[in-house]
Amino acid sequence: MSTRIGILGYGNLGRGVECAVRQNEDMELAAVFTRRNPESVSILTDTAKVCNIADVEAWKDKIDVMIICGGSATDLPKQTPEYVKYFHVIDSFDTHARIPEHFEKVDAAAKESGHIGIISVGWDPGMFSLNRLYANAILPEGKDYTFWGKGVSQGHSDAIRRIEGVKDAKQYTIPVESALEAARSGNNPELTTREKHTRECFVVLEEGANAAKVEEEIKTMPNYFADYDTTVHFISEEELQANHSGIPHGGFVLRSGVTGWEKEHKHLIEYRLKLDSNPEFTASVLVAYARAAYRLAQEGQSGCKTVFDIAPAYLSAKSAQELRASML
Repeated sequence: MSTRIGILGYGNLGRGVECAVRQNEDMELAAVFTRRNPESVSILTDTAKVCNIADVEAWKDKIDVMIICGGSATDLPKQTPEYVKYFHVIDSFDTHARIPEHFEKVDAAAKESGHIGIISVGWDPGMFSLNRLYANAILPEGKDYTFWGKGVSQGHSDAIRRIEGVKDAKQYTIPVESALEAARSGNNPELTTREKHTRECFVVLEEGANAAKVEEEIKTMPNYFADYDTTVHFISEEELQANHSGIPHGGFVLRSGVTGWEKEHKHLIEYRLKLDSNPEFTASVLVAYARAAYRLAQEGQSGCKTVFDIAPAYLSAKSAQELRASML
């Protein structure tokens, strides 16, 4: 029997989840829930329904796992603890500093309802987190390095679009190649924020906007650009659409460490992602963890989990016997 999936929120991430469900034969999409008028939302799956978010409780016994596709700033802190009362849930909460607080709220609600809630699923946090943990466990004496990009930062792009005089914008986070090579050298360098990444902005101005003023505002923006070497390009709307309409991303996680009685041997662990579509890849990770949530629930478990708590075998559609025969 297929695991019945619900999608709450139908933006880039929700559409990515719909595509990922289609690639997993042991799953089916039951319904999509939206804050918009359901009649205005067109989905790709003929057999699934589009419903208003207000009707979600009526689906309590018709959905096995709800994948919550809201934003981390305001949606997920409220939605995940709320909807874990009715369903097993997965989210992609990515505000790293607030993960412990989010975990506690979801855990309390999940244990009370007897459901599973898996939070902070994606590639960072998520796959990158797992690689940091494995590498630290294997090489306890060493140093971690995480590089993001080259890729579109949706949050930074949005921050530029909020500047007066900006019509549209895309911002790319780019690892500094010399810093990446220094991390790979085994010498465990101390690298500052500015040394590790640069930021490149492609901006479409409103008619009559002051380019110099906009550029200055971008480059001095605290928490976003002030700590980085930032380049700003002013381009036409047509050029932005033609050359910058995708949402690629990726990055590297490295652990440089030593072994031996005299620490004489150096080792480097490196994990890399190169993604054509950030939301579609994130969605694919969410769907794999939806399978894990359902299996944990079948075992009678409840409460909040992260990627650290779930054995890899729970993610795969293959049986334990198949995994041992084909991948071990």
